[in-house]
Amino acid sequence: MELQGNLLLKKFLIWRIKHIPNKQFVYLVSIVVGILSGLLAALMKNTTYFFQEQITSVNFEYQSIFYFIFPIIGIILTLLIIRFGIKRPVNHGIPSVLYALSKRKGLMPAYQMFASVFTAPITIGFGGSAGLEGPTVSGGASIASNLSRLLHLNQATRNLLIGCAAAGAMSSIFKAPIAAIIFAIEVFSLDLTLVSLLPLLFASISALLTTYFFFGSTQLLPFELKDEFNLNHFGYYMIFGLITGLGSVYFTKVYLWIERFFETKLKGYQKVLLGGICLSVLIVLIPPLYGEGFETINNLLREDYTSAIGTSFLVDDFDQTWTVIFLLLGLVVFKVIATSLTFGAGGKGGVFAPALFMGSALGHAFAKIVNAISSNSISVSNFTLVGMAGMIAGILHAPLTAIFLIAELTGGYSLFLPLMITASLAFAISKFFEPNTVYTSDLVKKDALLTHDKDDTILTLMQLDKLIEKNFCVLAPSMTLGMMLKEGVAKSKRNLFPVLNEDKDLLGIVLLDNVREFMFDSTLYDNVYVQTLMQIPPNVINYEKDNMKVIMRKFQDSSAWNLPVLKEGKFIGFVSKSKLLSVYRRELIRVSDPL
Repeated sequence: MELQGNLLLKKFLIWRIKHIPNKQFVYLVSIVVGILSGLLAALMKNTTYFFQEQITSVNFEYQSIFYFIFPIIGIILTLLIIRFGIKRPVNHGIPSVLYALSKRKGLMPAYQMFASVFTAPITIGFGGSAGLEGPTVSGGASIASNLSRLLHLNQATRNLLIGCAAAGAMSSIFKAPIAAIIFAIEVFSLDLTLVSLLPLLFASISALLTTYFFFGSTQLLPFELKDEFNLNHFGYYMIFGLITGLGSVYFTKVYLWIERFFETKLKGYQKVLLGGICLSVLIVLIPPLYGEGFETINNLLREDYTSAIGTSFLVDDFDQTWTVIFLLLGLVVFKVIATSLTFGAGGKGGVFAPALFMGSALGHAFAKIVNAISSNSISVSNFTLVGMAGMIAGILHAPLTAIFLIAELTGGYSLFLPLMITASLAFAISKFFEPNTVYTSDLVKKDALLTHDKDDTILTLMQLDKLIEKNFCVLAPSMTLGMMLKEGVAKSKRNLFPVLNEDKDLLGIVLLDNVREFMFDSTLYDNVYVQTLMQIPPNVINYEKDNMKVIMRKFQDSSAWNLPVLKEGKFIGFVSKSKLLSVYRRELIRVSDPL
């Protein structure tokens, strides 16, 4: 059966090459990727909502008990599925995709296609304080990666289709196709050209149509803009942009600190117990932290505080303005803690929804404060929306995504100017204090971050192992000139010779050009030794520590044409400038022409 399937695939690929040009074929595949991403998003959303409805529909008298128990149960079930079902590590969504793009040629394991379906909905559906966007993007990206491998598409096309999957997933979740395309371009550092834009557009549209088929016209954040932008409130939006920027920095620092704490200080069951119990206590005290939080956002837009904030034994009176403000600021402070605890304990999810949640609460609180302490009256709902854009721009360093997402969700562009003001300021403040995001902080440490700087991107994609040349004749320091000519020069096609001791430590190098003028003087053959002819290399490449940017800089500073590579202190070969530039040019052509 498998053999027959392979034969059919082979016949199809041969037929495709003969009848469908490569560019048109990629367009067709991008539509398929969009549809599959839309189906994945629909499946994950439906599964998550099913769990949430079963848990939250019980009698309110026992609700607090369920809020305490079920988040822990969800995390435990997630870990059991990973350990005994998937039997492989399930990494965080978007960072794992970015790493695959930069260091694995866009290749993602096949199990990642369904891993997110079984883990994220259980974590979030049972109360984990995270979002589905990251896992959905990761699952769709894995589908695109494995489909492109099945169809024998090249690496550049595979990377483009992964971007299509990301656009399709976001378009399906938010019903915002333009923001989804921009998200793929900003977060995955895709080139904004007509060649790459059309497949992204096709994937985004096909995913959106798939979502309409399953969910109809229902929106995740159904809201119609009521208050127009007032130019007199320009200053408030600037102040709020600074505040959301600082809020983004708070999110990133707390998230990374808790992540490092769980990774370095706790092991196994300790993570589950501490993270799960702390998360459950937070949810019991602050019920809106339960799950994604989109219902809370919608209630804030309607200014329904009883439904949005919920009642607990801490407070159940929402008649006082400052009480509401205090509770909203509490949501801002504790949402990132709840999200970080969810991940630290072993749950799976994303940070996109928590960022929107924090932004809505922060914007709502800011507007309430301004209205309470000044004679000016600003739109609470508008600042709730703009707050979401500010936090997305600051936390994800994706200001364009933030602007277009909220503009599309509101069904118009009346808030475009305040969105631009707040998002740009939030991005600038966050970028100044935190150059990396929660997506990219670990990737920077691994030298695996792709950026919109094409030079940096090319250097990141290049692999040192493929540059190392090993066809060199090794010399010993005790060799005479005659032995060097016989054992080295006569047998080598290179004009460079490493000098090593018995432990393979690099002592120096001998350049043929430096001995050419007297190497034919036979009177020197037995009197001159290699140790007197060798010289210290102008620099060395450290295999474990040096990335391609450092290597390129070493060539530039030393003006050398060849530099030795040391691995664990031992010589393993040379990297030549000519090969380095040749591979750089080849990568540049490949990245610039995905089709």
